[in-house]
Amino acid sequence: MNKITLIFLFGFFSISLFSQQTVVKGSVKDAVSFQPILNVTVELESTELVVLTDVQGEFYFSTNVPLGEQILKISKTGYTTKRFPIIINEGQTVDISDMSLERDLSQSQDLFTITLSDDELDNDAVGADNITGLLSSSLDVFQRTAAFEFSQSFFRLRGLDSENGSVLINGIPMNKLFNGRPQWSNWGGLNDVIRNQELTTGLAPSDYNFGGILGTTNINVRASQARQGGRLTYSSSNRSYTNRLMATYASGLLKNNWAYTISLGRRWGNEGYQDATIYDANSLFLSVENKLNDKHSLSFTGIYAPNRRGKSSPNTQEVFDLKGLRYNEYWGWQDGEKRNSRIKEVEEPVFMLNHYWDISSKTKLNTNVAYQFGKLGNSRLDNNGTDLVNGVPEGGGANPSPTYYQKLPSYFERNFPDDLQFAYLALQEFQNNGQIDWNTLYEANISNAQTGGNARYALYEDRVDDSQFTLNSILNSELNDNVILNAGLSIQTLKSENFAEVLDLLGAETYLDIDQFADDVDEAQNDLQNPNRIVTEGDKFKYNYNLFANVISGFAQAQFRYNKLDFFLSGSVTNTQYQREGLYQNGAFPDNSLGKGEKLNFMGFGAKGGLTYKISGKHLVNVNGGYITRAPSLRNTYSNSRENHNVVPDITLEKIVSADASYIFRSPIIKAKITGYYTKIQDANEISFFFADGIGGDNVAFIQEILQGIDKQHIGGELGVEAQVTPSIKLKGVASIGQFTYANNPNLFLTTEADDESVAAGFIDGFKDFGTSNLKDYKIAAGPHRAYSVGFEYRDPDFWWFGATANFFTNTYIDISPLTRSSNFTTDFDGNVFNDYDEELARELLRQERFDDYMAVNLVGGKSWKIGSKYISVFASVNNLLDEVFKTGGFEQGRNANFRQLRDDQALDIPVFGSKYWYGRGATYFLNVNYRF
Repeated sequence: MNKITLIFLFGFFSISLFSQQTVVKGSVKDAVSFQPILNVTVELESTELVVLTDVQGEFYFSTNVPLGEQILKISKTGYTTKRFPIIINEGQTVDISDMSLERDLSQSQDLFTITLSDDELDNDAVGADNITGLLSSSLDVFQRTAAFEFSQSFFRLRGLDSENGSVLINGIPMNKLFNGRPQWSNWGGLNDVIRNQELTTGLAPSDYNFGGILGTTNINVRASQARQGGRLTYSSSNRSYTNRLMATYASGLLKNNWAYTISLGRRWGNEGYQDATIYDANSLFLSVENKLNDKHSLSFTGIYAPNRRGKSSPNTQEVFDLKGLRYNEYWGWQDGEKRNSRIKEVEEPVFMLNHYWDISSKTKLNTNVAYQFGKLGNSRLDNNGTDLVNGVPEGGGANPSPTYYQKLPSYFERNFPDDLQFAYLALQEFQNNGQIDWNTLYEANISNAQTGGNARYALYEDRVDDSQFTLNSILNSELNDNVILNAGLSIQTLKSENFAEVLDLLGAETYLDIDQFADDVDEAQNDLQNPNRIVTEGDKFKYNYNLFANVISGFAQAQFRYNKLDFFLSGSVTNTQYQREGLYQNGAFPDNSLGKGEKLNFMGFGAKGGLTYKISGKHLVNVNGGYITRAPSLRNTYSNSRENHNVVPDITLEKIVSADASYIFRSPIIKAKITGYYTKIQDANEISFFFADGIGGDNVAFIQEILQGIDKQHIGGELGVEAQVTPSIKLKGVASIGQFTYANNPNLFLTTEADDESVAAGFIDGFKDFGTSNLKDYKIAAGPHRAYSVGFEYRDPDFWWFGATANFFTNTYIDISPLTRSSNFTTDFDGNVFNDYDEELARELLRQERFDDYMAVNLVGGKSWKIGSKYISVFASVNNLLDEVFKTGGFEQGRNANFRQLRDDQALDIPVFGSKYWYGRGATYFLNVNYRF
């Protein structure tokens, strides 16, 4: 009885003490959407008490809280700072819930979004599409710098591809099942309506999904949460497009509980920074929402953003030296206009229906349905047109590429060293012309057609027509003041139609759909069910197959929030199914190409957790770790899906181990964060296609190169510091220091058609195992492994601003050829090592190229005016002010596949098959004028 009395008295005393505790708490929300704002800095002025709001927009002071009249200050980059006078009495709680912050007109981050998302994100060389989610204003200076300053240099966060980050729109996953990457051009030109983004970085918890190791971005396009009013924008640039117009209007929530947003955009230009890179894009967005009652809202969104753009080519150093950095081999003059043979066209509208159910004030359920369909096409020239002569295909045209190796001076210098007039003539021809000769292609086709023949040349398109259905449901529940539960279930189904389509027969009427390089007539057939098929413009040919994917995934997550410690635990499970269906019976694989192939199943799991320890309001420590297994992408599952059902040998789940730790310092003047990270990816696959010389001796073959069981290690650190040295001047510095390497020697397989050449090269049924490729400790081609930035911003009270940054990039490496690091490199046709093999010379030949370090200076500035209730703003930026010349990426050509081939080629002053590079742009500008009403 005495024990019970003591326990009761102790509990009563504890409750009494807690009730007498002095507390200041509250929450901060966006003034327009009324959604919680994460990472708002909340401070009691003239004290050292500083905290950040959590995912619910809430904050809490309970230690060393001063009494009496105080000023509570709330601030966040991109918002107008506010101050609230409060009175704190001892033993009482001051609760200031639902304070609102408005967007700051003088902040230009949304304008940076315009230059990034429209420009670099669609680049085929995978430029900035890896900056997943970093398109919204962020408190973290490192993230802003990575997105806005480093993107021009193909910088990748932590050296990782964008498939490692999740992009959602209204909670619906938008990463492509084919390669795992988001297709940013599907909503390009709609910056006004995609600016409302919720971002988590790294392994941090997301309310919407389990996420990837680069984090999650959810783009909120609900009409009821869009900033009310209209916006007109005109932009001019010399990067990808030259002109852009956008118009957007959002009604806000009307009295009848309806809301709508509409946005229209157009971007166009005859030529960007590279020659003949046309740009033609339109954008249409519509979102309508009805608040059915206090608990239910229904929203419909439609996005249609068709776009066409001309591609630019990677080139050897020989070509750049002869023609300059803007040179593009893909175009030629036709009727006085530049015609690009490589056009990428994307037309994939998406429609989504979203239901929002506020089950209670603490629990919400969001259910979504989406359907996306359309086409993605990439055009190119074909020069393999033939005629049947006595049942045998004959003909074919010369390679139309102006940079084909037999047209360049280096080829003649190597093959005719004693008669350099041939090299000189090739030099003159390339410098004076050096583009596709469309007239010659037309003349060859017309001439052959006049004698009853088919086209020698054709322009065709590699097409992917996807139809994808997504259904998911997301639950968020605040179980109590300390625990938040997140859970979700998602179902995705994909049918992907893949085929080639004839676009233009260039003056001819017909094309013979066979493989002219095959050994016999049957093997030459692209479809044995339609032998010697004649096709015309608009017909499918070459290959035709479907890929099916079904993905079912679920996740559950608990977030715990306490005064000194926050932590979370999250788990996921994903079942993935793939299947190929061949619509053609390929002559080279008659028993393994038609109909449905084997159904593949992968079961992946994920687990992650993390904690944040709040040493004080200024000092925080954050640690996260995770282990994920995931299915390989469709792209890296089938070794040659255009021709057969074959799957990568010994294919298995990819395994990812990742961890990071951060120290964060926040004060009214200085904000800093330093992070160390480690990521290891195991059992990954990569597939490449190219012609190779020197396979099993001196054999030439078009091969599929399969790397299986790749391990990669990413280790490094990140630092971001910014100091508000005066109310108008801010200094900032950023450093990213990484080392991204291959961590093992993966397996190497080659596949090709089972013909006489492949048999001579040692292939069995078109397959050859080369053992391992010695890649361990080679650097991964992931942009600059190290990047640094220093700069300042000046913001005048009269709403004009100016900023400058100097950005330094080092340790950028070329993408190496795995085949030359395999046994094929040392092996002669008889299976023995070359009798003239020189190990020291070989080591030098295989040394990985590191590009020169470089610096890029960027300037930005703007001015805004408020006229009544209307706003006008002007923004301008200049990238690479000093016109620095630098390589951003490149790859070794695989044609020199063995020691002798590579030795003889590299011995030349100008190699015939030298590496191909991408160069960064010179000085470029972007100008934006905006009217908001």
